[in-house]
Amino acid sequence: MNYNTLFLDRDGVINRQIINGYVTNIEEFEFLPSVLEALAILSNKFQYLFIVTNQQGIGKGIFSMDKLLDIHRYMLEKIEKNGGRIDKIYVAPNLESENSMNRKPQLGMAWQAKKDFPDIDFKRSIMIGDSAVDMQFGKNAGMTTVFLSNNLSENQENADYIFQDLFDFAVNGVNNLVITNNS
Repeated sequence: MNYNTLFLDRDGVINRQIINGYVTNIEEFEFLPSVLEALAILSNKFQYLFIVTNQQGIGKGIFSMDKLLDIHRYMLEKIEKNGGRIDKIYVAPNLESENSMNRKPQLGMAWQAKKDFPDIDFKRSIMIGDSAVDMQFGKNAGMTTVFLSNNLSENQENADYIFQDLFDFAVNGVNNLVITNNS
């Protein structure tokens, strides 16, 4: 299979996840080790890179969409300064209890990406995440799934592949999968 599109979860994949909490401002946003290097490598390997992130802290009123946009501007600036790129970020601010079609594992964010980039083929896409919800989102869309264990002993049975972190995938995963930068 020739893969050309990469979907990434944000918290726990790109930045340190706040357990039982939310990244509510730039000061709380901390890139995981070697993520900037990984994104630089992956930017050269994939035609498209997207972030798909559930952010129900907005729906709960803990932080605003404006604060989230500030965090994402900061994140994108650092990624680009280090040779990487993200083509678009898709956000589901809905509460889990709303059962919104936009919240992973539902496919709203995938369909938004397909609308914005019509040549995306989900069968040629990889979803990278650190939760069962991320893996289910990828499976629901027909993508290949990659679970990042982040040094946790937890295994994800639903995943097609398991890597330690994004850098491990960038260095070792792309050698095991056929990746093409063109459609």
